[in-house]
Amino acid sequence: MYSGVMEWLNYHHLLYFWTVAREGSIARACEKLRLAQPTISGQLRLLEDTLGEKLFAKSGRGLVMTDVGQVVYQYADEIFGLGRELQDVLKGRPRGRPLRLMVGVSDLVPKLIAYRILRPALEMEESVQLVCDEDTPERLLAALADHRLDVVLSDAPITSSISVKAFNHLLGTCDVTLFCAPALLAKYRKGFPESLEGAPFLLPIEGSNLRRSLDQWFEGLKIRPKIVGEFKDGALMKTFGQAGAGIFAAPSAIVKEIHETYRVEKLGTIDSITERFYAISVERKLKHPAILKISETAREKLFAVKSAPVEISE
Repeated sequence: MYSGVMEWLNYHHLLYFWTVAREGSIARACEKLRLAQPTISGQLRLLEDTLGEKLFAKSGRGLVMTDVGQVVYQYADEIFGLGRELQDVLKGRPRGRPLRLMVGVSDLVPKLIAYRILRPALEMEESVQLVCDEDTPERLLAALADHRLDVVLSDAPITSSISVKAFNHLLGTCDVTLFCAPALLAKYRKGFPESLEGAPFLLPIEGSNLRRSLDQWFEGLKIRPKIVGEFKDGALMKTFGQAGAGIFAAPSAIVKEIHETYRVEKLGTIDSITERFYAISVERKLKHPAILKISETAREKLFAVKSAPVEISE
């Protein structure tokens, strides 16, 4: 017979923590809960003592959640979400819980590509709630290893040099298209690609996969472009391109979206450059219904790869 003492979590303490995290400060949480600041501060300390972990750290005059605090917040959000659902059911307003998909998007993946990859999840019959985080691949993979993310979208596979046990699932490949504002089109279209000698270019930052490929392409054709700007944010680069500041490159899979969004024209295609996009997960075989949906749609429609094998590697 079990004789141990069960450790009970004080849900009032958890509620105070959850409210502080949602409101962004203890002062605003006090207004929301109509409680005095010493009361909430004391309850937060008791919760930290119970869990044996710090949930907040000071940042200037404010508070930021620690890594443990972020994990606790996610569970608290689920717990109080269930509570609201229970109230709805008891009041005769039943509602199904949406399937939650925690996605990390590498800051090197074009936002339009990320949207096209993820959109099928929102079109499923089952309701899906997307929670998207954009960051460096290294930080996202660390969050994936801690099970704070279900999947990471990346333009590069995880390699053995990164100490995270995860698997690459190739979503698809496409070549690269060069775009420019209409004012530049007439000047550089004729004689493409040799016409690009000295042409104004907007390029991704050095070290990115696309930048390396473009540099090699220029070198192979002995073309020396005029580099007007280098960008980490692809959306900002396209905005400069829309204004006529220079020519920029983007995956050919989103030619239509780029034309419609930024009102730029297709200058030419570089079929010798291949862009690859991956879903990285801790599972060798994908199981999450929403991830299966986006993977299937990406391979069969977005990247127009019929019956393509799924690349899986450690």
